[in-house]
Parts: sequence; C-alpha cells; structure tokens
Amino acid sequence: MLSGKYRFIIALLLFIAGAVNYMDRAAIGVVAPMLSKDFALSPSTLGMTFSIFFIGYTIFAFVGGLLADKYGPRRTYSWAAIGWSLFCGLTGVVTGVAQLLVVRTLFGFAEGPMNSTSNRTITNWFPRKETSRAVGVVWSGQTAGAAITAPVVGMLAINYGWRFAFIAIALLGFVWVVAWRILATDQPRQNPRVSRQEVDFIESNRAVAVIDDAGDHDTLKSYLTRPCILSLALGMFAVNYVMYIFLSWLPSYLTDGLHLQIQQMAFVAAIPWACGFVGYFGGGFVCDYIYQKMDAKLTARKITTIVPLGVAAAALLLIGFTTTATAAVTLIAVAVAMLTASVQSCWASIREVVPERRLGSVSGFIHMLSNISGIVGPTVTGIAVQYFGGFSSAFVIAAALSVAAVLAMWAFVKQPARTALLVPAE
Repeated sequence: MLSGKYRFIIALLLFIAGAVNYMDRAAIGVVAPMLSKDFALSPSTLGMTFSIFFIGYTIFAFVGGLLADKYGPRRTYSWAAIGWSLFCGLTGVVTGVAQLLVVRTLFGFAEGPMNSTSNRTITNWFPRKETSRAVGVVWSGQTAGAAITAPVVGMLAINYGWRFAFIAIALLGFVWVVAWRILATDQPRQNPRVSRQEVDFIESNRAVAVIDDAGDHDTLKSYLTRPCILSLALGMFAVNYVMYIFLSWLPSYLTDGLHLQIQQMAFVAAIPWACGFVGYFGGGFVCDYIYQKMDAKLTARKITTIVPLGVAAAALLLIGFTTTATAAVTLIAVAVAMLTASVQSCWASIREVVPERRLGSVSGFIHMLSNISGIVGPTVTGIAVQYFGGFSSAFVIAAALSVAAVLAMWAFVKQPARTALLVPAE
C-alpha cells in the first residue's frame, strides 16, 4: 500500500463506485433506441421512463446522507451498491413497461445514497485543503463510467441484445462491494493499513467552517432553510438537470436529431463524457489552487462554481444554432466539461458553511433537492422534443435554468453571520 497515502486507496474505491454506478444508470439511455422499438415507446413515454428512476433516487439522496451520518459510510455504501447492482440486473429481465417502471423506481432508491455517502467519506478521509481535488477525482469516476458505457453497452447490446448488457454490468457492482468491505473503514484511525502519521495529518487538517452551535440555532432545520444552502442546491439542480438530460437523451439526440447510426452513436456519445472526466479531474486541482491563493475561501469556491456554469449555459444556447454534428457534439462536450468542473466546486463549498457533524445530512438534503431535476428534466425534454420544436427548445430551457442558478449563488452564497472559521494547519 502507499505509505502515508492510504486515503488515495479510498478515493480510488469511490472513483470505481462512481464509474460502476453511472454505467448502470447510463445503460438505459444507450439502449433507448432498441428499448423504444421493443416496447413501442413514444418520446414522452421514454422521458417518463428516464424520470421515474429519480423519484426513489431523490428521496434516498437525503436519506442516504442521514444513514451515512448515523451508521457510517462503509455500511451505507455496501447496502446501496448491493441494491443498485441487483436492480440493474433485473432491468435485463423485465417483460413490459409496467415492470420496467417498477424496477427503475427501486433502482433509483438504491442509487440515491451514493453522492452524499461519498461526500461523507471524503470528509472523514481527507484534509480540508485536499477536499476539492478529492471530490474532483472521485466524481470523475461518474463521467468515466458514462464514457465507457456508450461503447461497451452499445457493443454488448448490438452483439448480444440489450438485456444481456444490464446483467453483465450489474456483476461489476457486486465485485466492488467485496473490495469495499475488505479495504474501507468509516474513519482512517479505524483502519490498520493507515499509518499514525497519516491519521494525524488528516485529522489536524480536517477543520471546517464551524457555525456557532450555541442556543436554538443548532438544529438541522436551521441549516436546511438558509438561502446559502438553498442557492447551492439550485446550482446543483441546474448542473444535474443538464447532466441528466444528456445521460438520458444524448444517444437518442445523436441518432434522431443528428441522424447517426447506432454504431456511430456508441462511440460519439463517449466524447462529451470523456471531456466531463477532464472537467472533474482538472477542475478539482484548479479549484484547490485558487482556494489556496485567495484569503476569502468561500469566494474562491463560489467563483470556481459559477464561472464554469455560466460557460456551460452559453454552450447550450449555441447548440440550437449549429448546422453540423461535429459542432453540436463539440458544444455538448464543452458544456459537460464545464458542468463537471462546476459541481465538484459546489460540493466543496458545502464544507465552508456547514460543520462536519451535519455534513452528511446537509449534503444529502442538497443532493435530494438537486436530483428533483432528474424527475423533471428527462420528462420535460421528452415533451419538448415531441411538442415544442425538438431538442433545441430543450437546450434553451436548460441554459435559462443555469443562468438562474449562477445569479442565485452569486447573490446568496456567503458565510453565515454567526460563523467562525477554523484555519487548517498547513
């Protein structure tokens, strides 16, 4: 093992979990053209099929954070990964639309805890000054998984049928659970593989912004109703809204809107997600660099959240004016890269305004609100495609939402009046 750096083994496990999770989740979008044909789905019905996943997902985004705070991320992640792998595999054996909708709903319940539990794990295992890099590396697994899904699931579906693809990728989740149970613990000091030196380094540098806990203000509700927290939730809502319509609808856009063959789509669809990987991974380092250079720490996080989100909004607006597939895919790739750069900084911002003991719960609450976008986005996109002029109108809606989030975060994300900052040791 890496001497004094075992925390990066934990980051690698979280990276792989994100990759497997998004492979499971993105698979339905890749096989959507085949699925629509087999089950005779209209665009609006297909949109509902995508969205129903997020009913359970949204609820358990918050519940997962509570569970991670109460039972620890090791157990919470184990339960979640077993569940989502099971329901991914069951997707491959459904025989009708009703069964598909039930399985997708339960699948969403199981996947809901992932991000809030990952955020709890990073808080436990990484010092504050490495937070954004850790988030960027861990979250980049999601886009890596989405990028891999398009060619892998596409080729499996073409050669063996779309049902086999779900069963094959479900097995990866069960393998991951075994590795997680063997290698991970809730806290570094609980792990015999972690050196005393690394434990001291993590714990001495893990101080976060501490809100004055005195009096009646120290309630979970007092954190959840603050404009700062709600604005961060809107920022993540906007990011997720766009990401989820791409995750669900990009393969159909490439085949129906840009008229690519399924074989071409399977590889072209990987390009934006590969750029999203760069946004997550590179954005984390840029965010932490700016954070270390600026005295106003929350301002540093805010700038690296809203600037890339604004760039993504501009790219989305321009898609409607493109005339070639190359230009459209390039703009989508820019948008995804900027969105992933923005969201990892948004996650890091939570640590600047919430005490550590509330982090899982508040992160889960923000994650829950942000993932309502998954219920709304794919369905709205399906309606826009079918009734309001195609994909261009859907991209305009997504851009407008992103601009609204930029304005809200710029105005309201600030330190609470009763906050004292603990400066981490360097």
